[in-house]
Amino acid sequence: MMPVYDFHCHSDQSDGALSPEALVSRAKEFGVTHLALTDHDSIAGLARAQAQAIIERVHMISGIEFSSQWAGCGVHVVGLNIDTTSKPLLDAIAQQARVRVDRAALIAEKLHKAGIEGALEGAEAYAKGGAIGRPHFAQYMVEVGAVANMAQAFKRHLGAGKIGDVKSGWPETEEVVEWIVEAGGIAVLAHPAKYKMTRSKLCRLTESFAEAGGGAIEVLSGKQPVGLAENLAKIANQFNLAGSCGSDFHTPGQPWQELGCASTLPSTVQPVWKLIPHLSSL
Repeated sequence: MMPVYDFHCHSDQSDGALSPEALVSRAKEFGVTHLALTDHDSIAGLARAQAQAIIERVHMISGIEFSSQWAGCGVHVVGLNIDTTSKPLLDAIAQQARVRVDRAALIAEKLHKAGIEGALEGAEAYAKGGAIGRPHFAQYMVEVGAVANMAQAFKRHLGAGKIGDVKSGWPETEEVVEWIVEAGGIAVLAHPAKYKMTRSKLCRLTESFAEAGGGAIEVLSGKQPVGLAENLAKIANQFNLAGSCGSDFHTPGQPWQELGCASTLPSTVQPVWKLIPHLSSL
C-alpha cells in the first residue's frame, strides 16, 4: 500500500470539530497512513491522538501550528516532529496562550461595538477549554443569529481586514521558526497561497523564513487549483526548502479539506518526510 501523508489537521483541542481520537480514526478511514496533528498553539491533544494511532496502526508525527506575523501579515507556521518536552517549546505555548486570551478579549470588544453581545463567553464555551480562535466566535455568532453561517461571519466580521481580524500580539515569524528548531522540529510555512500575497512578496516571506531556519513549505494544502502545487514547488526549490502536504482539516463535510485529500507532492520537490529520521527511507 502506498503511503498517504497528512501533515496538517486540527482537533477540538483548537478549532477542529473532532476529538483527537475521532480525528485519527477518520484519518484511518480515509486512507491516511502518516498523520501529524497540528492544533493551533497547542499540543494538548497529541498524547490522546498517539494512543489512538497505535490502535488504528497510523504513523503519528508530533506537530503544532503557531500563529505569527510577518510584515504586518498573519502567517502560520507548522512544526513537525517536535520534542513535546522541550522547555523552549512549552514556554512558547504558554506565551501564545496568553496572547490568545488577550486577543480574544479584544475581538469580543470589537464585536460588542458592532452590536454582538456576549461574544467572549460564547467563544469560550465553543473552545471547551482549548485555544480560542476566530472560528469559535463564528460559531457563537451563528448560534445567536448574528450571521447565517460561518462563512458569513468571516466575510462580515472576522476575515482579513475586518474588525475581528486582530493580529496584535503574535510574535514575528522568524521567532516562531526558532522555537520549532529549538524543539528539534521542522518548521513548515503553512498554506502559503492563502495569504493573498503577490508572488514576489511570497518569495520574500519564503526567503526570510528559510534564512530563519525554516525547513519546508506546504506545497499542497487541501484541494488546490491546477498548477498551484507546481508553482509552490518552484518557490520551495528556489529557497532550498522541502515540500509538505496537508488537508488543513477542521470539520467533516468539507471535501476540499478532507483528511488525506492532498497527499501527492510534485516529483520536483523533496518531500518533508525525507527530513524526519524515522521516515526518511520512505
